[in-house]
Formats: sequence, structure tokens, C-alpha cells
Amino acid sequence: MESKSKRGMKTILCGFSLAVMLSATTGCQIDIGGQTLPSAYYNQDDVQYFSAGSEFKLQREAAQQKAYQAEAQARGRRP
Repeated sequence: MESKSKRGMKTILCGFSLAVMLSATTGCQIDIGGQTLPSAYYNQDDVQYFSAGSEFKLQREAAQQKAYQAEAQARGRRP
């Protein structure tokens, strides 16, 4: 019969090995230093695509100002 210390050491070693195997087979998406690392299932994830927009971010505001200036000139006032 084994001593209790050897049996305890085997139990701890088996538990540690099981924990390592389980952590290696599970996947999760994590965020490290601002970088999102993929899960183990990244091949099945849906792809999100954002098309390139206008480089000028204030397009609506510029159009509104042009319309205002055109309206003011049509009325004969300075904007």
C-alpha cells in the first residue's frame, strides 16, 4: 500500500494535468492590451464588414452650411 504523501502527490498531479488539458481545449475570446484575441471557434463566427465611408466626417454639416449661405445670398443678406 502506498503512503499518504505519494497518493496525495499523485492526486495533485492528476488534478493539475486535468486542469491543463481542460484549459487547452476550451476557447474564449479575451482582450489583452486592447487587442481582442479570437476564441477557438473563430472560423464559425459571423463576419462583420464595415464599408469605407467618406474621409470627410462632417459632410452633413458642410452641406447645411452651404444651403444656409445659398439661402442668405438669395435673400440678399450676408451670412
